[in-house]
Amino acid sequence: QVQVVESGGGLVQAGGSLRLSCAVSGRTFDNYAMGWFRQAPGKEREFVAAISRLGGSIYYADSVKGRFTISRDNAKNTVYLQMDSLKPEDTAVYYCAADAVRLRGPLRSYEVDYWGQGTQVTVSS
Repeated sequence: QVQVVESGGGLVQAGGSLRLSCAVSGRTFDNYAMGWFRQAPGKEREFVAAISRLGGSIYYADSVKGRFTISRDNAKNTVYLQMDSLKPEDTAVYYCAADAVRLRGPLRSYEVDYWGQGTQVTVSS
């Protein structure tokens, strides 16, 4: 059984930064492309960022390009999302996703094999 556990959410002022972490256990971590999605109240879950198994390919949603950085440490079975220059519209529950796919583009939510429980990010204006 794969477990995906996020941490690092919280409340931050606009312009501030947060770093989310996602720890994966139960399977070989580098078998999975990893990604982040988010869901704001009343909206559908949307893709944020993804990174391939060995980190060679990275994709971002246009809304976060230049502000967010995804990375992974396969020795620690952990993926990170560094979020800078945060805006109120970044407020959402952020979900970590694991997908046993050869990453060729943004992850699609219906392809995700395992989800974390989500962590709340709130950006105040």
